Amino acid sequence: MTVSRLRDSQVFAVLVLVIVLVAVWYLGSIGLNWAVVSDRLSRDDTAHSWWDILLTTWNYTRPILPAPHQVAVDLWNTTLTIDPSSKRSLLYHAWITLSSTLLGFVMGSVLGVILAVYIVLNRAASRTLMPWIIASQTVPILAVAPVVLVLTYNLLTGQNAIAQLLHLNSDAAQLISKATIATYLSFFPVVVGMVKGLRSPEVLQLDLMRTYNATTAQTLWQLRWPTAVPFLFASMKVAVAASLVGAIVAELPTGAVSGLGARLLIGSYNGQMIQIWSVLLLAAVLAGLLVLAVGVIERAVVSRMGARPT
Repeated sequence: MTVSRLRDSQVFAVLVLVIVLVAVWYLGSIGLNWAVVSDRLSRDDTAHSWWDILLTTWNYTRPILPAPHQVAVDLWNTTLTIDPSSKRSLLYHAWITLSSTLLGFVMGSVLGVILAVYIVLNRAASRTLMPWIIASQTVPILAVAPVVLVLTYNLLTGQNAIAQLLHLNSDAAQLISKATIATYLSFFPVVVGMVKGLRSPEVLQLDLMRTYNATTAQTLWQLRWPTAVPFLFASMKVAVAASLVGAIVAELPTGAVSGLGARLLIGSYNGQMIQIWSVLLLAAVLAGLLVLAVGVIERAVVSRMGARPT
């Protein structure tokens, strides 16, 4: 009974998936690195067996696809053996990216909720604004990111009324500029989810509110908003991951020297695939932690509202 319960558990399913992915990863590193390694070893005077070539594919210093243990060792060395405040630490660069991610996520969530409320309460906005919001996501983010970054940075630091009012330094302006790209990617799932959630009450429930002579604001806060909360958190889980992607993308075209995006660029310029995969893996872990944090907040809010956590 215990074995059957373990087999059907979520932890067992995740563990099996991880083992399969790691096995496929090791096989892929053999296939992609074999030709390079065999050519390199063939230049030596000594003969090498296929076993020597196989082991070398998993420990090659400049592999096409690094082995999982190479990425794990690099992650260990760049996160736990270096002072987090050092620019050689991936934790330092992760914090740079995380700051713009969280700022963009907050701005995107607020913007998404405001737009969703306006769309639900205004029929004209539902017919005119929503198509433009959907169309905005068809623009390639890599193409629009440099333009948005330059315009936002100059708007915040140039000789204009906004810059004179805010008095932001270069670092703050750069942070907001990168957060703008994160906002661009994160507001869309919040808009879509909240529109669906705010429209989820049944007709009978809305008629009952009209019977009680409830105002539009009362209907919104006492009926529509509570029913939309599960939709809000579901969309925020998507939005926070999209915000991280936006923050990394914002660091690519600006020539930034800090952040996960900057580490990706440096690794690609120098052909350091191990470094690139370490950054990608750390970004994936960071995205998972952000989604998990949103889930924890969801459980607390839903429990506070008196609902049963899912």
